[in-house]
Amino acid sequence: MPDTATSVTAACKFCAKKSSNNITLKTCAKCKAQWYCSRECQKADWKTHKKTCGKNADDTFTNTTSTGHSRPQATSSNHTRPKNLEVFIEKPFHQLHSKKWLHNRPEKDVYKLLIDTYRMKMEDQYTIEGKVDEDSIYSDRPDSRDGFHRFLRLVEQKPDLLPSWWSPEKATACVAYGLNKDNWSSLDCCAEKGDFIEHYGDPTFPMQMRMFGEQIYGRGPGGQPGLPMMQMMMQAEKGGVHTSLLNMRR
Repeated sequence: MPDTATSVTAACKFCAKKSSNNITLKTCAKCKAQWYCSRECQKADWKTHKKTCGKNADDTFTNTTSTGHSRPQATSSNHTRPKNLEVFIEKPFHQLHSKKWLHNRPEKDVYKLLIDTYRMKMEDQYTIEGKVDEDSIYSDRPDSRDGFHRFLRLVEQKPDLLPSWWSPEKATACVAYGLNKDNWSSLDCCAEKGDFIEHYGDPTFPMQMRMFGEQIYGRGPGGQPGLPMMQMMMQAEKGGVHTSLLNMRR
């Protein structure tokens, strides 16, 4: 919720509190259309707000680009450079194919990507498959730490996916990072595909996380295999496929 309310007429969508000296309202990070006084109110209103959030975000994006603001710039390899990560990884789909997607990254970047891959999986499971993880916030838990613990155990059982420096201590630090409410990659807040695109500034990032999740869970969203798309994206990284194919699937 990055934008602070400046109008006295703004009110929290969930509890109706208005901006005051003691209350600072902020907008939904994705659609910029709804105000909330706290992360707790935003989370409590999510099941209702998510029905219109995507449309509002599309409208905001259209209005922004139509005024001449530039979209994220691509690198020389025709791939958008992500935001909010310390290190840029060349040819991420090649790295996914070789199971090195998390390798050669700083610890905090690895923590963020593990947490957000799990959050992406939980959102897909809820919206695409109609299932809810009982150990997640989708089941009205205060946070998803228990479900994320199980996720980490699954990752640890898969050869080569984690960097060589990973250890039980790093797993504990990763969970702690996700429980810090000041971090965007938080285990107490839902996020949709559009949220991840906005946060990382890369339209292929949800696809990358879904493909990494498939290497962990053994299946993609709705059981759809990601290998054909991965091969297509690898061709794009080589310059063999036009980048308009980025929006075809996933």
